Amino acid sequence: MNDTVIYAGTFDPLTLGHYDLIERSAEIFDNVILAVARSTPKNCMFSLEERVDMARLATLELDNVEVDVLDGMLVDYAAKRNVRLLIRGLRAYSDFEYEFQMALTNRKLKPEIETMFMMPKEVHSYVSSSIVREIAKAGGDTNDFVPEEVQKMILKKVKEL
Repeated sequence: MNDTVIYAGTFDPLTLGHYDLIERSAEIFDNVILAVARSTPKNCMFSLEERVDMARLATLELDNVEVDVLDGMLVDYAAKRNVRLLIRGLRAYSDFEYEFQMALTNRKLKPEIETMFMMPKEVHSYVSSSIVREIAKAGGDTNDFVPEEVQKMILKKVKEL
């Protein structure tokens, strides 16, 4: 069995909660593919290229983490990469319903691909990318919510807005 997992998301921006799951996944599995979604129904603050750069900078010291772009459906991407396990983050019970539906839909589409849910450390459980974007756009300090490399990109982006 391939000891590689995929953790996919928009990562707009990548938060300390995301980083916590990435770091812990990298400790458990031989390889972690951080798949940055190209298309998203969300109104992104950062371009795809910026989100990929952000992910690469934030995970630079994690030798077994690869950052890639996710085009299309996650289960198709996983099958193409010969990966059977998807990592999904759950911050609160409110995340569960959506993630549960997605996991069951993915299972219906590709029964050989499993989903594993992970929770971030409690200190990060309330942090979301959308909250970080709102704070940043309002001129607030996001330093406690994102990795240092991401904070630098947020400050630069806010100046451009």
